[in-house]
Amino acid sequence: MITAEAVKSLREKTGASMLECKKALEKAGGDQTKALEILSKRGAEMADKKAEREIKAGLINAYVHFNQKIGVLFELGCETDFVARNETFKNLAHEICLHISAMNPQSNEELLNQPYVKNPEQTVQALINEAIGKLGENIKINRFARFEI
Repeated sequence: MITAEAVKSLREKTGASMLECKKALEKAGGDQTKALEILSKRGAEMADKKAEREIKAGLINAYVHFNQKIGVLFELGCETDFVARNETFKNLAHEICLHISAMNPQSNEELLNQPYVKNPEQTVQALINEAIGKLGENIKINRFARFEI
């Protein structure tokens, strides 16, 4: 029996819908760790399905390090303005911007394959796939520029 508290706990950790969390917990026999893995795989599957969808919206995020010697301009694309205004999407853009400032990738491909600076067990692509699973839209890195004095 999957409790509402278990579903709520998993939802708070992942941001996935209540239904997705319940299904993952049922598949995992109530094991939170296995359910997290199931949801992660589900996000990757959703990203693959949505990869061909057209990117028509997005946002630009800027970050300047406290010492004012490193700065990043970053453009993250999505399908609709609705998602571009979503706090989850805005936070994703900011987190990737911070990652770029710290890790100095030279290309989009290198950026996507780097271990995420705040969670080295996860790549930046996996972080984006997770957001695609939550938001239900294709998300792509359009371009970025990192400046350092």
